[in-house]
Amino acid sequence: MKFWLVLMGVAEVDQLVALSQHAEDCGFHGVTVADHLVMPAKFTTKYPYSEGGEWFWPVETPWPDPWVTLGVIGGATKHIKLATNIYLAALRDPFTAARAISAVDAFAPGRAICGVSAGWLKEEYDAVGVPFETRGKRLDELIAVMRKLWTGDAVSYQGEIFNFNDVLMRPAPANPIPILCGGSAAPALRRAARNDGWLGLPMTVADNVAIVERMLDMRVEQGLPRTGFTPVLSLAEPLTMDAISRLDAVGGHLSAMPWLPTPWDVERFTDDGADFSQLQVKKDAISRYADRIIAKAG
Repeated sequence: MKFWLVLMGVAEVDQLVALSQHAEDCGFHGVTVADHLVMPAKFTTKYPYSEGGEWFWPVETPWPDPWVTLGVIGGATKHIKLATNIYLAALRDPFTAARAISAVDAFAPGRAICGVSAGWLKEEYDAVGVPFETRGKRLDELIAVMRKLWTGDAVSYQGEIFNFNDVLMRPAPANPIPILCGGSAAPALRRAARNDGWLGLPMTVADNVAIVERMLDMRVEQGLPRTGFTPVLSLAEPLTMDAISRLDAVGGHLSAMPWLPTPWDVERFTDDGADFSQLQVKKDAISRYADRIIAKAG
C-alpha cells in the first residue's frame, strides 16, 4: 500500500514545501495538489460530492497554480511523487497544459503524475469562455494531444475541438507521464479505465473495491491489461488494517490529510483544540499517521 498526502485547501501556501518535505521523510509515496483556475465569487451550481451540495472550503481559499507549485516542491524534495488531484485541464489548451506538466518532469524526472477531471463548476467554465457542455469531449481530446506532444516529435492532430499540423514541444519526458482521471459518472470511469488510473471519491471499502474491479473489467474490454492501473482511493469508513489490506488487494493507493478530522475516525492524529493553521500541528499529524498507519501497513 502506498500513501498520498493531500494538500488540497491548505490556505497556508508558504507551508506546502515544508509539509511535502516532512511527508517524504515520513514515508509518504506522493503529494497531491488541487486546482481551480478561477473561483467565481457567486455561483448556483451545487457541489456534487456533498449531500446538500455545499462545498467545504471558504471562497477565499487560495488555489496556486498546481504545476508551478509541484515544480517548487519537486525542487525541494528528492523522490516523492508529485500529482494533481485534480487538474482542470479542459479549462486550458493542450499546449499550455502539456508544457507545464513536462516542465515539472524536466526538473523532477519521473515524479510528475497528471490527475485530471472534467470538473463540476459551470460558472468557472463560463468565466473562462469554455463551453461547459463539451468539457468531457474536450478533456478526452486534450489528453490525446498531450500524449502526442510529450513524444518530442513533430506531431499533428485532427479532432472535433483541436486541429493542428506539425508542431513539437520540448523538452520531452524521458518516460510517459501517467494520467489518472477522476469522477464517478460512467464517462469518467471509462476515461479512467483507458488511461493509467482513477482518483477516487470518499467511499466505503466495499464500494471502492467494486468500482475498481469494474474499471479493471473495462480495461480488458478495451484490450488493455488489468495491470498498470493505479487507483488512488479515499476511505469513508474507519481506517483499519483490514480496510487497508482489502484496498491493497485491488492495487489501491490511499490518500490522507491527517490533520483533518473525519466522521469515521477510529483515532485522531491531532490533539483536541489544535490550530490546524499551524505548520507544526500539521507536521505532528503527518508523523503520527506515519507511525500508526504507514509503518504498520508496510
